[in-house]
Order: sequence, then C-alpha cells, then structure tokens
Amino acid sequence: MSYATFADFVASVGEAEATELTDAVGAGVPDAAVYAAAAADVDAEIDGYLAGRYALPLSPVPRLIVRIACDMARYRLWREQASDEVRRRFEDARRLLEAIAAGRVQLDAPRPAQEGLTGGTLEVAPGTRPRDWGVLQ
Repeated sequence: MSYATFADFVASVGEAEATELTDAVGAGVPDAAVYAAAAADVDAEIDGYLAGRYALPLSPVPRLIVRIACDMARYRLWREQASDEVRRRFEDARRLLEAIAAGRVQLDAPRPAQEGLTGGTLEVAPGTRPRDWGVLQ
C-alpha cells in the first residue's frame, strides 16, 4: 500500500507532468509501475520519520501524508532536473515530517501499541503484606 496512490499523484501534478515523469517507453501516458518504484522509496522514508510515534503503516492515510508523499515522489522522479519549486516543495515536505516526528505537528492517526504493562490491575489477597511477595521496604 502506498501513502499516495497513482491517481493521487496524477491529480497532484497533472497528467502532462505525470506522463513526462513516468513514461519510460514513450507511450504518451503515465506509467503506474514507474511511479510505484518512487512511491516505495518515499513510503519507506515517511515511515522512518513516523516510526515510534504512529502505528505503521498509516491506515487510513491522513490527507497531509498524501500531499507529502506526492511532493516527495515528484522530486524523486525529476531526479537532478527538478525545478526550484519542486525542490522547495520536497524540502518543505521533509521539514513537515521532521515536525511530525518531533511532535510539533499531530496527525489524526493511531499511536503504536505500548509494550509492557497495559494499565491492568494488581490484585493482592487480603492479609498479604508486601514482604510476602518480595517487595523491598
């Protein structure tokens, strides 16, 4: 599952640019397979920023993450020919991921399960004293 579908990407950049970036065989149409390779790299990078803060993979995907994924994939597909605008949007997306990772920006997404104690209760038999079960006093 990609954080931004091929349809999301085409809607974000437009069909003409999507074709220019992904049409490796000259068919004159956008190629979802070319996009998928870039999207996989972007998804891994996003997960790297969000690991430990959110349950991964994000599902449903927050709209903000879809936008970030589209901007990052666009930059990756342009490679060294990215315009200043494309580069700026990529850098903005990374800064936003850093803010999310630091907790300055919150996503409406599930948190990871806590390891260890889960807030259960401890039951002690009546008349039992702490020293009876090994607690230091």
